[in-house]
Amino acid sequence: MADIILGIESSCDDTSAAVLRDGVLLSNVIASQQVHKDFGGVVPELASRAHEQNIVPVVSEALRKAGVTAADLTAIAFTRGPGLLGSLLVGTSFAKALSLSLDIPMVMVNHLQGHILANFVRQPEVPVREPSFPYLCLLVSGGNSQIVKVNSPLDYEILGQTIDDAVGEAFDKCSKMLGLGYPGGPIIDRLAKEGNPNRFTFAKPNIPGLDYSFSGVKTSLLYFVRDQLALDPNFLENNKEDLCASFQKTLIDVLMGKLIRAAKETRIREITIGGGVSANSGLRNRMLEEGAKRHWNVYLPEFKFTTDNAAMIAVAGWFQYKAGVRTPLDVAPVSRMADF
Repeated sequence: MADIILGIESSCDDTSAAVLRDGVLLSNVIASQQVHKDFGGVVPELASRAHEQNIVPVVSEALRKAGVTAADLTAIAFTRGPGLLGSLLVGTSFAKALSLSLDIPMVMVNHLQGHILANFVRQPEVPVREPSFPYLCLLVSGGNSQIVKVNSPLDYEILGQTIDDAVGEAFDKCSKMLGLGYPGGPIIDRLAKEGNPNRFTFAKPNIPGLDYSFSGVKTSLLYFVRDQLALDPNFLENNKEDLCASFQKTLIDVLMGKLIRAAKETRIREITIGGGVSANSGLRNRMLEEGAKRHWNVYLPEFKFTTDNAAMIAVAGWFQYKAGVRTPLDVAPVSRMADF
């Protein structure tokens, strides 16, 4: 009998549901929220209210596209955290209600674990290319910047992480400083393609070990722009492409420097990236360049699996379900999770 897993993702401002049959993706539906652009960032209260409106139609559409009914489901995988508590509460509550009504088990998933396993999303008629264990994952998003050693789908070791801000937040703050809009990552990536990455130089942190820091890079950009505007009020408008390209290159240099060191120390050549920032074209290109130079096997998730989506949650839940992991109905969502 086939295992049919429903995945539910509601950690931030995207409501998503996906269906897997024996590990193969049948559907992946995402409802995004546009209202937050007016505020320059996600408003938690608005996000949770939108999840309440979206969760039922999104799940219904995922089941319809998969060609299955709720009665066919074997288990439900859902994001417990980390994320916005109000948003997580909607997904968790829905998973509990459906689990109880269908008398099928639940499996809670760490949102970051989903990003780490995004390369294991299998699609019909798409060649399978998955990393071998152990592998290193550069996990980069708006809230996290980590280098994770993945020993198995259920065994993770954090080798390094940011001690202050995440790289995704640095992209968003840069965009705000330059008056470019939200979300900042895609905007900076687009403008960077038209600019000179070597035009300007920004400070790079000197953090021991494999940990990251991005607060100093942001401060360096802030002071540089302030000083240049004092000399030329049109500096931003005339140099925004070069600013974006140079700032993006600085962040990528920092990310890749520690990842290269981690690969040398662990002697692991299976390398992946995950998280929202893994959609950045500059980072993806740099990963491929370094991989070719250092004889890495590099795995890049498809763009549609880089942002928050339920396919990755369903895959992570499927691995746990197959290993016998089950989650009790009294589980509560958490905004932060100490480990994987």
